[in-house]
Amino acid sequence: MSRLIVVTGASAGIGKATAKRFAENKDKVLLVARGEQRLHRAAEEITSDVPGADVEPLALDMSDAGAAHALRERVAAAGLPPGALLCCAGAVPAPGGEDISSVLTEWQEAYRSNVLTSVMAVESLLPLMADGGSIVLYSSIAAYRGSGGTGAYGAAKAALHSYVHVLATRLGQRGINVNAIAPGYVAGTDLFGDGLPGARESMLVRQTALGRAGDPADIAELGFYLCSPGGAYVTSQILQINGGSQHGV
Repeated sequence: MSRLIVVTGASAGIGKATAKRFAENKDKVLLVARGEQRLHRAAEEITSDVPGADVEPLALDMSDAGAAHALRERVAAAGLPPGALLCCAGAVPAPGGEDISSVLTEWQEAYRSNVLTSVMAVESLLPLMADGGSIVLYSSIAAYRGSGGTGAYGAAKAALHSYVHVLATRLGQRGINVNAIAPGYVAGTDLFGDGLPGARESMLVRQTALGRAGDPADIAELGFYLCSPGGAYVTSQILQINGGSQHGV
């Protein structure tokens, strides 16, 4: 039976790969992201690659309360309770300067784009979600290692870990499992802007036990498992997926 799956940050990288994986499963997928043109291109790519894919793009900035209300209204109008919500939206903020105002701006942007985008999506859809559904939030290896600069990005991703544990306890009686995925270096994403310098990329690959960068499809497959019947008993976990560059803790 087809499910309704909501994926935020779905216009590129891990989010787009995740949406495609559920489309391959014949689920109805609502793709949510800020950039309307890019989001529509992603939907067109999935439709082209997956014959019969049932995908719908919805351009929203999920850090905004108004967008959260709009998402709830669109999902309610679909007439199908969400079977899973995967919050892939996130971004590395521009580095702040040495003055306190720019540091504050960096931290606020890190929290807005990496925490509020998940919280607003989750809280808006919880009343509509099907019992027995799944929620997956997307953290980062930076939550364990730090993220350089002031550390705003890694700290924001780490904030999601506590939220996962709270949600898992809160929603357990409804049979909803809640987890976070913390990827390491994944090639082909927007996280590193125009791309990493060759030496930096080589160093990150050398750190892995498997000797390769992650692919968005690797991360999408783990998200799909957590939202499948086989993953239903996995909850309140932070799952690292990084090719062995950060050992499990």
